[in-house]
Amino acid sequence: MAISRAECVALDASDPLRHLRDEFVLPDGTIYLVGNSLGAPPKTAVAAVTRTVEQEWGGRLVGGWNASGWYDLPLTTGDRIAPLIGVGPGQVAVGESTSVAIVKAVSAALGLRPGRRVIVSDLDNFPTDRYVVEGLVRALGGYEIRDVSGPGGLAGALGDDVACVLMSEVDYRTGARNDTAAVTGMVQAAGALMVWDLCHSAGAFQVDMSAADFAVGCTYKYLNAGPGAPAYIYVHPRHQAEAEHILTGWHGHAAPFAFEPGFRPAEGIRRFTVSTPHVLSFAPLNASLDIWERVDLTALRAKSVALTSLFVELVEEFCASYDLALVSPRDPERRGSQVSFRHPDGYPVIRALIDRGVHGDFRAPDVLRFGFAPLYIGYADVHDAAVALAEVLREEHWRDERYQRRLAVT
Repeated sequence: MAISRAECVALDASDPLRHLRDEFVLPDGTIYLVGNSLGAPPKTAVAAVTRTVEQEWGGRLVGGWNASGWYDLPLTTGDRIAPLIGVGPGQVAVGESTSVAIVKAVSAALGLRPGRRVIVSDLDNFPTDRYVVEGLVRALGGYEIRDVSGPGGLAGALGDDVACVLMSEVDYRTGARNDTAAVTGMVQAAGALMVWDLCHSAGAFQVDMSAADFAVGCTYKYLNAGPGAPAYIYVHPRHQAEAEHILTGWHGHAAPFAFEPGFRPAEGIRRFTVSTPHVLSFAPLNASLDIWERVDLTALRAKSVALTSLFVELVEEFCASYDLALVSPRDPERRGSQVSFRHPDGYPVIRALIDRGVHGDFRAPDVLRFGFAPLYIGYADVHDAAVALAEVLREEHWRDERYQRRLAVT
């Protein structure tokens, strides 16, 4: 028999991360299993934005660029993110979006391998990764994309014509986790450069990018920085002196306030900044990082494994006869902090579930996704979510006509 709700409540009481739940805004009656899409806001986010607007902008006006440290935000914030992805200071810059970060990383990688004309792209990446690579190939000319599906097909795709490989550490649909050390080693042994997308891993478990060449990621999912929050890029120190990307904006110039007519790249990670940092968006990000600096990442991963494993167990027991099929890896070592199931009517099922206070999301064509942010999701939440899913399926609430219409954002 599955674990009882009372036992889940007892697990919550002994959870070493339980105190962090109170630091996030979560509406009453909501079980929020969409931290893998948009994290819950820290309670300090409003005060952080207010301080930036009223004291820094309102009080110092343009002087905020110096007195409030706005100009250096991409680097100072990057140094705060660095420990979450297993790298050191001076190796991460924050700014723009994930799509822009991919342009920077891949174009820099191509420049470092001038004799190679192939970009290997994983078809299991989030679509924007592939779309951006397509755009680069069209814009630069003379390059081609070689598609693989997961690391299984990678070995056969590597050759002396491959410049770089772009893959995600965690599959956005299934939650399957790649072995970054093994894949990075394979790619580099072939003479190519490795670019990792960390959007569904950083903040969900311990990440180690110390051997990778480049990595990119967003901050609005597990890192709880809010919608439209800036992305980040990691560049290994061995490449920083030579790597040059194609978005040569003025903030990446060696002397931006000399206003020279030609571009000279800055030294170090600053050359991977592009344009004016979105100062107001950095405020909630740094508020969230105040929390993350107190998080034991080993405990985070242990709780993630326990939560996702419990959800698989409960759903498979409570919903055994309702046409759900697990698509996430059953082995937690091969899984991120996400569990996905297939159902032929997945979209209306998710809509009906949300109306009952359990928030998951849907990915075409038939995947129900549930993301578990260990900082604010508990064991009783997992139990209640599985019970609610079983009720929606058993009572066929999802057949209601209002759930059949697709919203713009699914």
